[in-house]
Amino acid sequence: MTLAALLVALAGCLFILFIGARFLLAPRVALAGFGVTDDRTRALTSIKGVRDITSGIVPLVVLAVAGSHPFGWALVAAATTPIGDAIIVVTNGGTLRQALSVHAATAAILVAAGLVLALV
Repeated sequence: MTLAALLVALAGCLFILFIGARFLLAPRVALAGFGVTDDRTRALTSIKGVRDITSGIVPLVVLAVAGSHPFGWALVAAATTPIGDAIIVVTNGGTLRQALSVHAATAAILVAAGLVLALV
């Protein structure tokens, strides 16, 4: 039973990675697959809002159930989100200053705190 649950969970992780990549590589197809048929700003901001809430909850659950070492590694992994956000900002008309001061700084803090927790 545990092996089956692990395999289903891993498949889910791989599937959500595919969906995320599809949003980057084929955004119109991904939006349609998500259920939004055109470029509606509100839909996209809602998607980001839910993603950010989830990004805050998941590491807290890791901390609660597994402790500070796994929490640290979860924070290091979570740094991929603000790194991606920084890239999105600079490749879509935003300023490098905004990308670095908000998103890259967030990534650096996540990595630094995460490594301290993971390695100490």
